[in-house]
Parts: sequence; structure tokens; C-alpha cells
Amino acid sequence: MMFYMLLITVFLLPFSGDAATYTLFLGWFFCIMKAYFGDWKWIKTPIDIPLAIFVCFVFFSIINSPQKMFSFYNAYHLIGKYLLIYYLAVQSITTEKHIKTVFVVLGISAVIVLLYGFFQYFVGINTAGMDWTDTKTFPEVTRRIFSTWENPNLLAGYLNIIMALAFGTFIFAGGRTVRIIIGSFLILAAIGLGLTYARGAYLSIVMVIAAYGVFCKRKIIFPLVVLLAGLMYIDTPLFNRMTSIFTTIDTSSELRLALWESTIEMILDHPLLGIGWGAYYFVYPSYDFYMQGNFIKVVHAHNMYLNIAAEIGLVGFAAFITCLGGNIWRALKVYKHLSTNFLRGALLGCGLALTAIAFNGFTDFVLFNTRLTMLFCTVMAVEAALLRHPSLLAIQKELQRRRMGLVSLPELSDEEIQKNKAYNLKDI
Repeated sequence: MMFYMLLITVFLLPFSGDAATYTLFLGWFFCIMKAYFGDWKWIKTPIDIPLAIFVCFVFFSIINSPQKMFSFYNAYHLIGKYLLIYYLAVQSITTEKHIKTVFVVLGISAVIVLLYGFFQYFVGINTAGMDWTDTKTFPEVTRRIFSTWENPNLLAGYLNIIMALAFGTFIFAGGRTVRIIIGSFLILAAIGLGLTYARGAYLSIVMVIAAYGVFCKRKIIFPLVVLLAGLMYIDTPLFNRMTSIFTTIDTSSELRLALWESTIEMILDHPLLGIGWGAYYFVYPSYDFYMQGNFIKVVHAHNMYLNIAAEIGLVGFAAFITCLGGNIWRALKVYKHLSTNFLRGALLGCGLALTAIAFNGFTDFVLFNTRLTMLFCTVMAVEAALLRHPSLLAIQKELQRRRMGLVSLPELSDEEIQKNKAYNLKDI
């Protein structure tokens, strides 16, 4: 029941944060019941310590917040949800079948999100008046899909995660039918991502695939360049949006640069404990060097790294970077050593999904959204489950024995280790 509640929670995340929260609590109810009545052991993860440091500094930062009760509410309410879904997933996902089911559920919900987004586009919903685009600079961009999310940037951040997961599984998919299904989904998701006109997210997914091509499989670079060139040629507004990402020709880019300047000043003034978790909205007017007005409503810095460093200080920020960067490094380092193609693709996809969020963080702060952060935590938990797989544990123990000079076990080739044929964890 823990696992079933987790599946329902993951499925509901793109559609209703409240409904997902209810099923999350139900999952923990069954988790407590299992701990009380059954033989159950708490599962640890590689990021437990930096995650604990991050949470501590979230609460420490409340000391500097101009609205302490607001920051305290956001700390226990939001951080609580993130910890609950992360550790529920860690405790629930224990087999390869569990991981496959999570991926299938993520795919089904993503298809529904995409279909609704295409419906918005073809019906002709006009987003020109929603302040998501500088209509003077880009008068032709009047339809930006957002589907079940609150704005196009959040939908794009969501698609970044889903596309990266799908791309990893596609790389290692064995059967032709499976490759066709995943490949078709990737094409639809790429079209949906383009229709969000979210420059940072689009650049992020391009960088992720390009990095995979450079470090893992160079043959993919040329088709990627051709595909991008074709999309830019077909969709002129998309080309104009992409080429303006680091310029000041539109108010959106100009505002981002101004926010980053102000946020750096916040960090310099409060390097240890920050300005308070969630307090950016209240503090920004004191650092407003750009618009200068009481009417200004800015809730985050449009840069994940600057925003986190400003709100909880540099120590908490370092803990966050350790969690994110450590997970990316572990996933991309060991994914090839898992025993089946699906597991390799799943771990690669998790690493690429976190990498996409990391790239996107330079131009936006999509983790400001609660539902998206809960999905982000779920991906990290799936990675933790993959890193506990016996084929990896066996390799780690063998390497440890070799470093200690214990050579009683037979020397194994890379192929034997990858296929996990020579021995298993029980033998060790």
C-alpha cells in the first residue's frame, strides 16, 4: 500500500497538489503501520547528511526573515512535503519492477499533460495578455501552452525532467516496439517544449543531450544539430526567442539581469543565514535597483542558485549543491555497470533529468513550484533505489576488497562485472 500510494501521488503531481498531498499522507500512514507491525528497516541514502544540513539551514534562516511566521510556515509546510515524498519513495521502491512501474506512471501522466497542452494550442488560447512575453519585442508569440501547470516555464521544467528520463530509457531500449513508443513520446514532448517558448528550459534539454553526445556517444551530435536547425528554420518565433536569451532586447531578459544583480547584493549582505526561507518577496523591494516602485511583486530571482544562496545562506546552498551535484555525478558515473538495459537507461535518465534541472537553474527557478520540486525529489529517490541494486553493490564490494589487497575472489573482467554473472551479493 505504501508503493500504491506513492504511484497515485506521482500520477497526481501534474494535476493537483492537494490531491497528491492527501495520498502522500496516506502512504506514510501505511509506512508507519508497516514499521509498527512488520519487520521493517529504515533505508539510508547517500545524501542523508547534506540533506539534513540543508534542512537545518532552511530553519536557521528564519532568524533573519522580515516575516518570520511566513518563513516558518513555508519551511515546515514545503520542506515537510519534500522530505515526505523523498523518503516514502526511498522506502517503497525496492525492486526493478517498482522502478518500471514508476516510469510507466510518469509516462501516462505526461501524455495526458501533453495532450491537454496541444488542445490549448489548437483551440487558440491567447496568452499575450498574461505578462509571460514581451509582446513589443515578440508580437508573433501569442500562444504559449502551459497545460496543467501554472505557466509555460513550469510546464517546460516538467517536460525537461520527463524528456530526460525518457531519453535515458530510449538509449538502452532493446525491443523495436518499445523504442518506437518512447521515440514517439520524445518527439511529442519536444514539440510541446517548443510550444512553451521557454528559452531556458529549451536550452537546458539541448545542453543535456549535447553533453551526453560529447561524453558518451558522439554519433548523436550531428542528428541533434540537424533537428535543432530544422526546428529553428520552421519556427521563426522560436529562433528569435532562443537568440535573445542572454540579451536585453526584451523586458524579460533585462529583468532577469537586474534581479541577479540585486540577489548578489542580498548574498553579500547575508552570507551565513541568508534573508530567510521564502522571504525573497519581502526583501526584494529594499534591493530594487531596476524598477523602483512599491507596486513591484517579485517572488524569486529567476535563478535557482542565487535564490537559494540568498534565502538560506552559503552553507545551506553548499549542502543543496552537494545533494544535486552528488546525485548527478553518481548516476552518470555508474549507470553502465547495472545488470540490465532498463536499469542502465533508468539511472542514466535520472542523472540527465537532474542535469536538466541544474542547467535550467541558471535562467529560472522552477523548483519554486511545490509540485515540481516533489517530482524532483521523486527522481532523486528513484536514483537512490537504482544505486542500491545488487549488481552495483557487488561491484562496490569487489573494488573495496581489491583496494584492501584481498584477492581471494577471482579477478573479473568488465564484461563479467556488468552482466553480474560471476557472482552475486549472496556469494560475497
